[in-house]
Amino acid sequence: RLAKTRAARASLSRRGVSDQDAWDDLEEALLLADVGMPTTQDILSEAQTRAKDQKVTDLDALRPVVREVLLGVLGADNRALHLTPGACNVWMFVGGNGVGKTTTIGKLASTQVAEGHKVMLAAAATFRAAAADQLTHWAEQSGADLVRGEEGADPGSIVFDAMAAAGPRHIDLVMVDTAGRLHTKTNLMEELKKLRRIVERTPDSLREVLLVIDASTGQNGLAQARQFADAVDVTGVVLTKLDGTAKGGIVLAIQRELDLPVKVVGIGEGIEDLIPFDPEEFVDALLGD
Repeated sequence: RLAKTRAARASLSRRGVSDQDAWDDLEEALLLADVGMPTTQDILSEAQTRAKDQKVTDLDALRPVVREVLLGVLGADNRALHLTPGACNVWMFVGGNGVGKTTTIGKLASTQVAEGHKVMLAAAATFRAAAADQLTHWAEQSGADLVRGEEGADPGSIVFDAMAAAGPRHIDLVMVDTAGRLHTKTNLMEELKKLRRIVERTPDSLREVLLVIDASTGQNGLAQARQFADAVDVTGVVLTKLDGTAKGGIVLAIQRELDLPVKVVGIGEGIEDLIPFDPEEFVDALLGD
């Protein structure tokens, strides 16, 4: 599924470790994968230092060095989606237009219901009727509860109603769908802050603020992540459409430059294709192993 992310494979198979052209090829491959220049330079510098310190001279020994460096960039963050048993948990989903927020919520809701949790979906994307209709479909399909309002209703009122209903209905998890927005629109980012404040009126309920990014947007996704993280204190990233792009290196840039862990990735259309992010599997795909 991650075949298109295998950017670095050729660069580690043509030349020797001491050949500068080999390092240039690796740099080019990482940039083409949308790792970004700052992160690419850090990776190359660290890999060259380790190769020198370990006296690496052949390709077979270089590949694990590069692998270790890439895994080091991704770090050992806890990538679990946090849910406290016996309490009302809230996951907010934010992001731009068309990145797959509503579909992501639907798939995760199906998974959580299947695991025995009582789930409620809050359709706070009120300015696009199709979004609420789509969320209604997912609620019916997964068996989740749903709170929605009329088209154009105040998103804050939807979140307020969902939070008010969660306790009496013994809901384990409220998943809040928000309207897609450009990260440069200040008034829309302020609206997200307002929705977060409404959730936080219930102490300790907000467990995740998940930024959904379309992997194919590459460095534009990094710019989005930076703005959303500043506005609403994002806890993790959902990266959709990773199977359909060669720009998967954005994972490394998001982790290094923003210190945001990618928690979930989409590698297909099915419910089972929204999976926890595995750094080792991703790095092995990137290197073509």
